[in-house]
Amino acid sequence: MFDFSHPMFKPLWVRVLIVLVCFGWASFEYTRGAVIWGLLFAAFGGVSIWGLFVDYPPKSKKSDDKSEDD
Repeated sequence: MFDFSHPMFKPLWVRVLIVLVCFGWASFEYTRGAVIWGLLFAAFGGVSIWGLFVDYPPKSKKSDDKSEDD
């Protein structure tokens, strides 16, 4: 559904901002009485946490690769 390995998501601040915006908008929708929209954006926030923090591709460490070749 989303390509979380895209280079745009590499900086930590971008990943945090995306999650905060999703949950912030979900809370805004809840306070306005739009429960369905609130649930939808909370679900986006949950998927974003999973894809951008829990299952995020690890950094490739070139220094570790060089030490293994020696």
